[in-house]
Amino acid sequence: MVRVLLYLSAWFAVIPFATGCRARISDRPVGEPVTIQHPLGLPPVAIPANNPPTAATIALGRVLFYDSRVSLDGTIACSSCHDPRRYFTDHTAVSIGVGGLKGTRNAPTVLNAAYLPFQFWDGRAISLEQQAGSPIINPVEMRQKDGTAVVSKLKADSRYHTMFQNAFGSPDITMGRVENSLASFERTLLSGDAPFDRYEYSGDKAALTESQIRGLAVFLDPQRGNCAVCHTINKEFALFTDGQFHNTGEGVGDSGEFGDVGRYHETKVTTDLGAFLTPSLRNVANTAPYMHDGHLKSLKEVVDFYAGQGNSNPYLDPEMKKIHLTGREREDLVAFLQSLTGTIPPDAGPPRETSFR
Repeated sequence: MVRVLLYLSAWFAVIPFATGCRARISDRPVGEPVTIQHPLGLPPVAIPANNPPTAATIALGRVLFYDSRVSLDGTIACSSCHDPRRYFTDHTAVSIGVGGLKGTRNAPTVLNAAYLPFQFWDGRAISLEQQAGSPIINPVEMRQKDGTAVVSKLKADSRYHTMFQNAFGSPDITMGRVENSLASFERTLLSGDAPFDRYEYSGDKAALTESQIRGLAVFLDPQRGNCAVCHTINKEFALFTDGQFHNTGEGVGDSGEFGDVGRYHETKVTTDLGAFLTPSLRNVANTAPYMHDGHLKSLKEVVDFYAGQGNSNPYLDPEMKKIHLTGREREDLVAFLQSLTGTIPPDAGPPRETSFR
């Protein structure tokens, strides 16, 4: 029996050569890698070894990001939920997919997502490449059964053959190449150089108002805002997220039930019940509504929620402490959050070739 298995293994191993079949198409880009410039207040972007960004993959990813043909009926593109005019969110509590179907979570901004160790509120993707394909086959979002239909649609457009040739060295279109291109484009979506950055990292002490400076002090004070414990600020840069998962009590019902189990859905670890990825606070003044379910409509509501220690439940994060803020301190904290609005890269919007959309 062992001899038969060894024979079969050897036979299958030589089939590609015996029949003339070619090896698997490589999804690795060709061409000279480019350096993604990071703005003031942000660190260099980590680049995966198997997907170095090139000018061609970034350009291809940009076109794909705005092409609604990746969805089942051609109505939803990546940009539908991540609109550059809305700081790459959609300003709705939960996103709308093909056929008007409602999702269950708020669309987080794609700006600075390159710095996150996990993607999605529950962290089910560990890279931008892995994240890129998920909405396409999601039954509520783009509703494609699998990547085959997407590839078929793209193959029907001869312009894509040229773009894939330039990016990957052959005109072959695969989902791996689609995902790599989208990820490379998204790594360029960096937003920094906010008033806070100019104040903190370039010594411009006039960049913040007096109210914002007081709000920064509240933000950093463990006895008042206690915000920086999760929304981190480092000496040379500030991501305003620790990249971890926390249960803040948001989304917990009156009887203690979880409307969304969050990270637990992926880990099945009890202490992860109701825990969600810490979002960055950059551009937060322009990305309402807030929280994973879009339940809170304004920054004032967010500040009041945290000041009240969230909602009690057995798995509430220990850093969720009841804090005592005066009315002025709450106003100053909101003012500080407004100082985190940064610049958006000039080549982030839809490509000029509008017929791709």
